[in-house]
Amino acid sequence: MHTQGIKRDPKSASDPVVQAKDLLVELGGRRVLEIPSLQVQPNEVLVIIGPNGSGKTTLLLCLALLLKPTAGTVLYQSQPVNSNSSVLRWRRRIAVVFQDPLLLNTTVQDNVALGMRLRGVSHAITRERTERWLARFGVAALAPRQSKTLSGGEAQRVSLARAFALQPEVLFLDEPFTALDVPTRQALTEDFQKVLAETGITAVMVTHDRNEALALATRTAVLIAGGIRQTGAPHEVFSSPADEAVAGFVGVENIWRGRIASNTNGIATVAVGARHIDAVSELPAGSPVTTCLRPEDVTVSVPAQSPPHTSARNKLPGLVVKAFPLGSQVRVTVDCGFPVVALITARSYDELGLETGREAAVSFKASSVHLLPSPEKTQPFP
Repeated sequence: MHTQGIKRDPKSASDPVVQAKDLLVELGGRRVLEIPSLQVQPNEVLVIIGPNGSGKTTLLLCLALLLKPTAGTVLYQSQPVNSNSSVLRWRRRIAVVFQDPLLLNTTVQDNVALGMRLRGVSHAITRERTERWLARFGVAALAPRQSKTLSGGEAQRVSLARAFALQPEVLFLDEPFTALDVPTRQALTEDFQKVLAETGITAVMVTHDRNEALALATRTAVLIAGGIRQTGAPHEVFSSPADEAVAGFVGVENIWRGRIASNTNGIATVAVGARHIDAVSELPAGSPVTTCLRPEDVTVSVPAQSPPHTSARNKLPGLVVKAFPLGSQVRVTVDCGFPVVALITARSYDELGLETGREAAVSFKASSVHLLPSPEKTQPFP
């Protein structure tokens, strides 16, 4: 497998590489995972995201044939894996990278070569792949070093080199960057993203980090409380969540209940408390809805400032009630009769002279608002 690789095109795939059907896992008498159906297509990067305790690692271990489910079937190339011999056969065609690099107490070179030796790869090919993949992940100079002397980032690069050297049909990754400091994590994620694009390898990765999913995934699955709530392209999942639980996890901080007062040519006017919000939707008047808006889609201005040039249909006055610094950004909450959260740069915050108690206005486009139909009983309106 050379790094020129395969052009990634998940839509051209036919039969899934891996499938889960009616998967059920119970641990200690408690149901922790229930997946009616999940497919991994050739050459795609499926990133499974969800909060801690949602069952992500359990699902990955089942798909990687390292945990036997209570019920259900895992299929590889449309063939059910239902015996010890078939499990062993398929395990030799995959690779797994864990959060802990799990390196043996030997040299870096031996760590990368060991898996190939166990699989019967010739000495010459083992050496060539070892050198190539250590170089690709920027750790060729560490080949003679003892693994116990490596930093966390170096050890994980060696772990990735070991996995790619096996030329797996499917690569599984269990939160491989979580334990790293931010600069190391960012650099390694960028390198890994390039390798995924170059090789076109089929990969399944679990993480609770939304930014990793956006950077790496060709398709995203959101797992909450042991069940998959939504799958799709990352931008679709993050901009159009399927329900409130998904919305909350993918960073939609503005979630309001309301009712559509009118709908004219696909522009719905939603009553939220005493205010009205315009949104792009085909839902009819009278429909109870949950209104979702990402904080980065909200613009903040102050009365003394010239009104910003914007096509935003929604402009609401209010009062700053909270400001929380996040490095180069600030999360600002403006009370407009209901709280509106905006994510703005720290520079903008200072230039606007924002502070708690200051009058401010928020604006956002109708196209940025995502509406979810809501059960009638959840609405505060008659």
